[in-house]
Amino acid sequence: MGTLAHHRPTGTQQALVGPETLGSARFRADHGVRYAYAAGSMYKAVASEDLVVRMGRAGLLSFFGAGGLRPEQVVAAIGRFRRELGDGPYGVNLLASAENPAREEEQVDVLLRHRVRLVEAASFVLPTPSLVRYRLAGLRRDRDGSVHVPNRVMAKVSRPEVAQAFLAPAPRALVEHLLDRGRITADEAELAQYVPLADDLCAEADSGGHTDQRQLVIVLPDTVRQRDRAARGFPPAARVRVGAAGGLGDPHAVAAAFVLGADFVLTGSINQCTVECGTSDRVKDMLQTAEAHDMATVPAGDMLETGARAQVFRRGLFYPARANKLYELYRRYDSLEDLDPATAEQIQRRYFGRSFEEVWQETREYYAQANPASLELAERDPKHRMLLVFKAYFVHSIRSAMGGSERHLVDYQINCGPAMGALNGYLRGTGREDWRDRHVDDLAELLMRGAADLLSERFAAWAAPDAWRQP
Repeated sequence: MGTLAHHRPTGTQQALVGPETLGSARFRADHGVRYAYAAGSMYKAVASEDLVVRMGRAGLLSFFGAGGLRPEQVVAAIGRFRRELGDGPYGVNLLASAENPAREEEQVDVLLRHRVRLVEAASFVLPTPSLVRYRLAGLRRDRDGSVHVPNRVMAKVSRPEVAQAFLAPAPRALVEHLLDRGRITADEAELAQYVPLADDLCAEADSGGHTDQRQLVIVLPDTVRQRDRAARGFPPAARVRVGAAGGLGDPHAVAAAFVLGADFVLTGSINQCTVECGTSDRVKDMLQTAEAHDMATVPAGDMLETGARAQVFRRGLFYPARANKLYELYRRYDSLEDLDPATAEQIQRRYFGRSFEEVWQETREYYAQANPASLELAERDPKHRMLLVFKAYFVHSIRSAMGGSERHLVDYQINCGPAMGALNGYLRGTGREDWRDRHVDDLAELLMRGAADLLSERFAAWAAPDAWRQP
């Protein structure tokens, strides 16, 4: 397509498309935002309070990265959003926790108690009782007979079966389970059959962090078709908006997403390289030089036992190789004691910098509070104990990156996709090449205005090809 500077309509040529007209008008109205655009959540407040406040003040939607935080940290963040944004747009991440459902339920308790009306549901394979409880809380009939739904859900999906679940009403068995436990009212249970589980579906392609590495040109149209098919049997599904995420790092990609039928776009990786992002300056320095090919897929540390994959930055780091090694060892052996002496010594000295026993004692103390059932299993099952010890390396790698540890630099876990390289290439030679000159709302403006300009020029070129023919 060439660069935007070479193709922007000028003079008397009027833009056919504006950034405020891209995507779904209902998305903009329902979320109270200027653009059909959102900045997605990132674990442990990498999508920080500052990021959410900056976006909200600009009239743009973003999601706070609540995953992995203590409840009091989430409560403090919500309090700040209320003070500084009032009724301005924002949402909070709701992260699935198959290993520890109590943590997910605790998240929902906080969200409902503090009247958070929008969540980004991530890593869900199936609807869970906690997610359903959040969605159904407060359902009521309006005077016109329609169902009022106070709690909105944007669900990230990359697989057809997951999309289908969010396009349908909450499973009746879960609804009855919640009603029997007194977690929802009889009215909420009765109205559940009229409400899809999500308001927005975000078709996630080649993203940073957890990923199935599907291509956007496949997953987005497929999700739109699923929505349309679901609506034939369940008409309320027709109102579910389908957006795009993954690989959106320059205006060309954003323009392509809207051409493919996206109702909105959601960015992730690129926001790590902004002033507002909640990671270390050292990570930002590394990411601002990233190329699209500087990424690798590795086992996802929080789901190591399942073989789920995540996409990370790799240049100059040992983390990708070490993550793969730990997953290989977990699959091959049944306990730490089964490891051959040379391998055991290498893992302890180079990966952890301490003994397995020291790692286990710290891990044991954490799980005694956070997930006693998993600890009980580890005490009985040596393989599960090995799993929890190995997972400690992944936790350590995130902390090292976020803290900017020089000593543990080679172990940084930096969840990132190729969109970061695309953005860097687009900004090279401009005033935003350095991350210190990048702000999260400025990137939104850059991408949306750039996409609108590109689409305007293409529409004009298609209508009058001779006038737009390049020399």
